Amino acid sequence: MKAMTYRPITIQNALSDIDRYFESFFGDSLMGAAPAFNRLPAVDVRETDSAYTLEMELPGFDEKNVEINVNGHNLSVVSKQEQSKEEGGDETKGAYLLRERRLNTFRRSFKLPEGADPENVSAVFKNGVLCMEIKKRAESQTRTIQINAG
Repeated sequence: MKAMTYRPITIQNALSDIDRYFESFFGDSLMGAAPAFNRLPAVDVRETDSAYTLEMELPGFDEKNVEINVNGHNLSVVSKQEQSKEEGGDETKGAYLLRERRLNTFRRSFKLPEGADPENVSAVFKNGVLCMEIKKRAESQTRTIQINAG
């Protein structure tokens, strides 16, 4: 058997591996026990001439489990799902031998750019992706000036 060097692609992969080993020995999850290790949803941010768009991956959530707040130039997205107090679940379904799928609570906050209009934010939730559009103020949008021949 040949020895191989283990090089995790990301720190998250390394933490997940450590978590699985910890759970296999002690029956509890290191990442589940420490809220600091909760995974934050991935976000893509784009800018167009008229708006900023944020797309956030939220598999397992729906629009009832997510709240969006705007306070001044701060936008925050908060989950409203809660982990069941009963870890074992329904007795008719059996006891967990391994449990990797958990409901994670999260809070992501973003500082809106100066040109953003905090009064003009819209959101659509579809196929596990939350898409938020923040319009730019008219005075901050790029305008093309017509040049007249003289």
